[in-house]
Amino acid sequence: MVMDANTSNVIIEGLISYLGLIILLTFHEFGHAWVALKCGDDTARLQGRVSLNPIVHIDPIGTVLLPLFMIFGPAGVTRFVLGWAKPVPVNPYNLRNPRRDDILVSMAGPAMNLILAVVLMALARVGLLIQLLPMAEVCLQFASLSLLLCFFNLIPIPPLDGSHVLRNLTDMSWEAYAGFARFGFIAVIVVLQIPQVRQTLSFAVNGTCLGLAALFGIPLQ
Repeated sequence: MVMDANTSNVIIEGLISYLGLIILLTFHEFGHAWVALKCGDDTARLQGRVSLNPIVHIDPIGTVLLPLFMIFGPAGVTRFVLGWAKPVPVNPYNLRNPRRDDILVSMAGPAMNLILAVVLMALARVGLLIQLLPMAEVCLQFASLSLLLCFFNLIPIPPLDGSHVLRNLTDMSWEAYAGFARFGFIAVIVVLQIPQVRQTLSFAVNGTCLGLAALFGIPLQ
C-alpha cells in the first residue's frame, strides 16, 4: 500500500501533535510532583515521579489509547488531541499547610502549562525572526495545546486539578473526594458534550493565544 504525499504529511503532523502532548503532559505532572515535594510530601519522589521522563507519567488510556484514537481514529487523521497522564500521588497528611498546599500542588500543573505556552510563543517569535516558519508553526500549535491542557484541567470535576479548589472551598473530606474521583472522568466526558463548555474552553484558549501572540508581536487572525 502506497500513501500519497498529502496523507503522509498529515500522519506526520498527527505524530508531531502526539509528541507535543506527551511532552506537555510530562511537564504538567512534573509540576505537581515538584511542588508537592517542596510542600513537604515526598510520596511522588519515592515513586520516581519528580522526573521529566515521560515513561513514569504514562497512563495507558489517557496518554496512549485516547490520544492516538483521536488522531488516527475512524474520523480520519486529525491534529486535534487531548489526554491526561497518570495522576501524581499526594499524601495530604504530609503537607505542611494541607489546605493551602493542596491548592498549590493542584494548580502547579495548569501553571506549568501556562508557562510552557509563554515559552513556546517566545520560540515561535524566534522562528519567525530567523525565517524558520515550520518551527514557528509547531511552537504555535504546541502553545495552543498547552493552553487547552491548562484550561481543561481547571474544570472543577474530580480528579481534574480545578476540583481541588472546589474541595477546599466546600470542606469536602478526602474520603468523599476520592469516591467522586473514581468516576470523575465519566462526568468529564459527559460535561465535554455540552456545547457551552466546549465553547468556553475554545474562547479561553483562543483568547489567551491571541493575547500572548500580541505580546510577542506575532500576527494571528
